[in-house]
Amino acid sequence: MLSNLPKVAIIYLSFHCEPYMDDVVSALKKLSYPKDRVAFVIVDNPHPQYGSSVRYIEETVMPLSGVELPQVVILPQKENLGFAGGNNVGIQWAINNRYDYVYFHNNDGFVAADSLEPLIAAMENDKTIGIAQPMILLYPETNLINTDGNSFHYLGLAFCGNLRKPKESVKHQPVEEIGYASGAAQLMRVDLLKQYGAWDHDFFLYHEDLEYSLRVRALGYKIVLVPDSVFYHKYSFSRNKEKFYYIERNRFGVMLMYFKWLTLLLLLPIAGVLEAGLILFAWKKGWLREKLSAYEYWFDLKNIKLWLFKRQRIQAMRKVGDKALLSKAVSTVVFEEKSIDNPLLRYIGNPLMAVYWWVARRLIFW
Repeated sequence: MLSNLPKVAIIYLSFHCEPYMDDVVSALKKLSYPKDRVAFVIVDNPHPQYGSSVRYIEETVMPLSGVELPQVVILPQKENLGFAGGNNVGIQWAINNRYDYVYFHNNDGFVAADSLEPLIAAMENDKTIGIAQPMILLYPETNLINTDGNSFHYLGLAFCGNLRKPKESVKHQPVEEIGYASGAAQLMRVDLLKQYGAWDHDFFLYHEDLEYSLRVRALGYKIVLVPDSVFYHKYSFSRNKEKFYYIERNRFGVMLMYFKWLTLLLLLPIAGVLEAGLILFAWKKGWLREKLSAYEYWFDLKNIKLWLFKRQRIQAMRKVGDKALLSKAVSTVVFEEKSIDNPLLRYIGNPLMAVYWWVARRLIFW
């Protein structure tokens, strides 16, 4: 009977994993899903300061392979492939070895012992589910939510759902559709990855999880939260200025790839207002150079051609229109991080964007 259970490749993207691996290993030792149906696939991206973690993994994790842990596979990389590129190495391994599912596992988190069963049951019972996300809780504040499904704003912004809210204060269905699945932890079907491609490595960092959720939704599949499955995340909001470059660059890429031209035209006025506000905010917070660098990227004809090619491919494969694609989009931006929240957004930007979206979504019939 156990041989009939789906095979799951847990893809762990290592990036200076030494501070986190003890918790990861301790959690996997307690895994209730049959370990002979699981592979722990470690893709090691070398850290610019600390270098490769391969030797550490070989000395501390490999001796447990197939004994206290599931089979452990190390896939060392010579250079940092980024979040999407690193995960793609693990995806290809899962495809080559005929696994049924991949479970993406963030560097700085760990699974609950019974995390896999509810996710797999949901996806086995409903073949229209393309991605299933566990309830991601903060650690060590395990009574607080990190994300119960990420929120996708109609202008390409993205953020954690219900960040830092007590988990008891939010009620959920056993399986519940969400805006998009967090890349920190999610279960995906290998056959979909094989048929429709892996993550887009050109994103490198940020929004690659949003892009793939939109890809799955554009194909007519659902993205869901399964709250009985839990992942613990040592989440911290990075204040590295470089992240703002990728966030701003990549959200334009998402919109260009997925929104129909008529939708982009409809959203252009409010997008202009948002850009003016973001420029002011970036100047006040000290990342204006990164914001302008994102604009510079999009003024390069070579880059525009690259993303127009991506758009052509996505538009050719999609099976639903923008009305369905944007059905889970939110109208306001809610940042729990006080360092990026501001009165201009809260009292002017959000009400304006909410009213605009109230009108726009009623006009989008395509």
